[in-house]
Amino acid sequence: MNKSESKYFNTAVRMDKAFLELLEKKDFAFITVKEICKKAEVNRSTFYLHYETIDDLLSESTDFVIKQFVTHMDEDPGDFIQKIETCPLEELYLITPSYLTPYLNYIKEHQKLFRTLIENAGTLRMDTAYTKMYYHIFSPILKRFGVPEQDQKYRMSFYIHGMNAIITEWLKTDCKDSVEHISSVIQSCVPKNMLP
Repeated sequence: MNKSESKYFNTAVRMDKAFLELLEKKDFAFITVKEICKKAEVNRSTFYLHYETIDDLLSESTDFVIKQFVTHMDEDPGDFIQKIETCPLEELYLITPSYLTPYLNYIKEHQKLFRTLIENAGTLRMDTAYTKMYYHIFSPILKRFGVPEQDQKYRMSFYIHGMNAIITEWLKTDCKDSVEHISSVIQSCVPKNMLP
């Protein structure tokens, strides 16, 4: 990455962070380009160099949050995706503590952000993010378990919405219960035989 690309990227990150901070304080519909620019300390023309509309920034900010989370995971996501086709089936079970613990720790450390994501899930188009994860990770795993293609979306919808419901309740208590406790609750709600 050359110097100008690095500067462009850093400016985009500042705008992502500024936008997400504003989103914690007010509804998406009331956030203006002027506010984003002021918080990110960039000119209005710089905003329009990166984005046509706030909706474009919104889409990028969602990707930014997902990338931040992925870097928090212990396992390299590229390595995991490569292993999907060849590793033993027990390693494809996604609700083991090795996957849940870093995920729940990240949520606990970023409670405000996740409350904002949940409250603005429609606005942030989180369903699009889940769809990407579905096609690249969950669908190949379900195929390995022999789940018929017509059933895959239903099973993953059940799994994702169930986990989101538990996390939403946890966030309502400011993540008072331990990560270990929430991990065990999720594991007890999604039995191992749900996939095969």
